Amino acid sequence: MQKNSTGCRVLENSTLNEIAITEKEYNDILNIQSEILGMLASGGSTTETLARLCTLAESLLPNAMASIMLLNKESGFMSVLSAPSAPKIAHDALSNLKPGPCGGSCGNAVFENKAQYVEDTFNDGRWSNLRQLALDFNLCACWSMPVRNENKEVIGTFALSSFEHRSPAPFHKKLLETAAHIVNIVLKNRDNEKRIKLFSTALHNAAEGILITNEKNQIVEVNQAFESIYGLKEKDVIGLNPKVMSSGKNDKKFYKKMWEDLNTKHKWSGEIVNKRFDGSLITQWVSISALKDEQNQETHNYLAVFTDLTELKETQQKLEEMAFKDELTGLCNKTHLEKLISLDNEQTLIMLNVNNFSYINTAYGFETGDKLLIKIAEILRENFKFSHICRINSDEFALLFDTKIKIQDKISHLQNYFYNREIKIENITLNISFSYGASRGEKNLLRNSALALKQAKENGKNSFYIYKQDEDHIGHSQRESFIAMNNLLHHAIHEDMIVPFFQGIRNNKTKEIIKFEALARIEYNGKRIMPIEFLEPARLSGLLPEITKIMIEKSFKKMSENEFTFSINITEEDLSKNYIISYLEAKAKEHAIKPNRVILEILEGISSSGKKNHAAQLIELKERGFLIAIDDFGTEYSNFERVLDLEIDFLKIDGKYIKDVNTNQKSYEIVRAIAFFARNAGIPCIAEFIHSASVQKIIEELGIEYSQGYLYSEPRVHLEDAKEVI
Repeated sequence: MQKNSTGCRVLENSTLNEIAITEKEYNDILNIQSEILGMLASGGSTTETLARLCTLAESLLPNAMASIMLLNKESGFMSVLSAPSAPKIAHDALSNLKPGPCGGSCGNAVFENKAQYVEDTFNDGRWSNLRQLALDFNLCACWSMPVRNENKEVIGTFALSSFEHRSPAPFHKKLLETAAHIVNIVLKNRDNEKRIKLFSTALHNAAEGILITNEKNQIVEVNQAFESIYGLKEKDVIGLNPKVMSSGKNDKKFYKKMWEDLNTKHKWSGEIVNKRFDGSLITQWVSISALKDEQNQETHNYLAVFTDLTELKETQQKLEEMAFKDELTGLCNKTHLEKLISLDNEQTLIMLNVNNFSYINTAYGFETGDKLLIKIAEILRENFKFSHICRINSDEFALLFDTKIKIQDKISHLQNYFYNREIKIENITLNISFSYGASRGEKNLLRNSALALKQAKENGKNSFYIYKQDEDHIGHSQRESFIAMNNLLHHAIHEDMIVPFFQGIRNNKTKEIIKFEALARIEYNGKRIMPIEFLEPARLSGLLPEITKIMIEKSFKKMSENEFTFSINITEEDLSKNYIISYLEAKAKEHAIKPNRVILEILEGISSSGKKNHAAQLIELKERGFLIAIDDFGTEYSNFERVLDLEIDFLKIDGKYIKDVNTNQKSYEIVRAIAFFARNAGIPCIAEFIHSASVQKIIEELGIEYSQGYLYSEPRVHLEDAKEVI
């Protein structure tokens, strides 16, 4: 053996590559393998095991040191995992080594995923990035073998670095290959141990109780939570059958089904009531799994996980109370009532509405009103035998009967009880009564009772009404028609299908059409839909204000082209929304329409109802220059005083009196009286539904100023067409 100029010893020849592995060398490798695997079996630490592997490998290659490097998948860099003979400075120098063609023997082994045998690190290009390291530590040669996992992926390297230039013999290559394989086994064992330890720690510290039984269903393991839940120590239950926890609340059928599932499906889960050591009961959700042997043939163990449901059950009960109980009275609420009547059983429902409750709230305050409701609930609960008592609205109660009853007798009993008794709320004495609505059946019980209650209210306080299927039922086809019209209205508004048609109003003195009424129509698929078809669905759907806005916008735009006076219908819903004043003014300004050209037609009921807010808006509209007309006058309240208070500009006499004024004496007298009142009050009249010359003759004889009807004008989109006299 000789030394080169660097001081490294050089083998005199390379005949080592041709030398076969001897029996002793094989035995040496087997001895290493046996010792390392023995350390694993005895639970030796990973650090000690890998360090011993390096030491044993070094003993078979004098004047060399062994190292194990690990690849970090996330960073892509390598670092020393074990190299017991290398100084710490060498460990640090190799930290975060990047695999690549110039990254030394180990960097190339990872990069190429194959063994690298470098005989001269001082000159080999594979060591160009680590040349200084080789010189500093006199690493003359380095052989590196990739460490691969079970998927043949590189996870690190095992290397032998020599202090002399040399090439590996077959024995050295076998040694490297075996050592790399052992490294993978050790690392895999480390990961498995980590997982086992993690699982063991998790099971031991889990909040759920866990027990494991053997194939004879004898307890072999329990965790801390199990001990805490049941008040039993591990030593007290090992070897026992889990039935020691049985409460007797679950019958034989329950356990039979459980074992059937375990034997066929190899798992079971369900709610069970068990017993603690102190005898107290506990409701649990139990999941049991059958654990098979390695061949998945025989059941060796059963794993049971117990989740305490006691707190959950209490929470559920509280949530149910919140969801189904009325907070003020403690009675069942509407949600609970709907649940009770959803079973399609024949039942009877009586709804009670406290008469004058809003007055009680206003006069005595909401606190007194609440106390009254509590007292009513108490009386109903303590003095009457009902299947269920519910409070479903602020001042409405519901009585549900599961058995057949005589509805009228029950209501009479309630009426008499409250009629003869006073209710005292602190220093206030109250006499109360109810309106009653009732129905019996299997379906739509709540809706039908509500309809009956509505009818009872209309009949007067303290009255009752029992729903009659034949008389009160809204047919299925009628409901479908309403739903279809509701959908069409939304579509018509969104797709701009609402169109104003104009009908002329004739001045009976000048015999000219000088005013027009804007009438809403829906044009859909070539058809013209009249207001009689869509106004009621629009009212119930809350869409009337949207239709009014469209009519104002389009009528104002059309009338900006001329100087005609025109009228637009305003509804009670428009006044309730409190938008009409600002909207009319904005559109009048936008289209340069003088307010005194616009007649706002309101139904007689609006003017007669006396709602302060509505009346105030109408008065303000008058002050801002708009004209007001009462539409269909004579059909509802005929409140003449209210008409005078509002200083109405026009009265439109209801067409139902005009159409037969020439043949019906009653209609004639009503029209004559209205015309007489209007003339004395200085209010011009407009007669609707003028359809014949004989009707028009009487209208003129009565001195009615204006006529509107098909005799003179049909509703048309274009004003010129609407002015054509038929």
